[in-house]
Amino acid sequence: MKLAVYKIDGTLSGKEAVLEDSIFAIEPNDHAIYLDVKQYLANQRQGTHKTKDRSEVAYSTKKMGRQKGGGGARHGSIKAGIYVGGGNVHGPKPRDYSFKLNKKLKQLARYSALSYKTREEALTMVEPFAMDAPKTKDFIKILANLKADGRKTLVVLPENSNNIFLSSRNLPEVKVITVDEINTYTIMNSNRIVMVDGVQEILAERQK
Repeated sequence: MKLAVYKIDGTLSGKEAVLEDSIFAIEPNDHAIYLDVKQYLANQRQGTHKTKDRSEVAYSTKKMGRQKGGGGARHGSIKAGIYVGGGNVHGPKPRDYSFKLNKKLKQLARYSALSYKTREEALTMVEPFAMDAPKTKDFIKILANLKADGRKTLVVLPENSNNIFLSSRNLPEVKVITVDEINTYTIMNSNRIVMVDGVQEILAERQK
């Protein structure tokens, strides 16, 4: 399939980008997307949550009262969870939430996400461009010209551009990544994708 390529001023460049149907026009696999997004979010978790149980609480070890004749339950330690300041019962412990997925499944998930965005006409191709200096105002103007402002926008570059990245850093709704960083979560978490012409060729080359 082909998609028109725009200039950064919002006008058509007269060129068309060739998009591989095997990447941008497949039948999306929702379960693959679910698993890949789940893995991405799981991998973001630090897993450092921790509470102290009764063996770790710094408290008296003296028995609360005599074993019999007290008229109540038999307690042996003030560290028990039923007491204020006692240990936590069945509290969280440090753990690793990450898990692995097959490479082919992750690739299927990415292509499914890209196909969804293409089907929804949420993908805009733009000519390669550069910024002489970090200028957030100029970057906002570019997005406005491409009708990609005012909503979550993902900008995908073929290679790293420090000035473009710095220009977008103060925009909470905009995320700039390179083709090496593209993943299912960032695709699905955006309302519009602005892809620099050439990224699709890199994706097609890596598919081989």
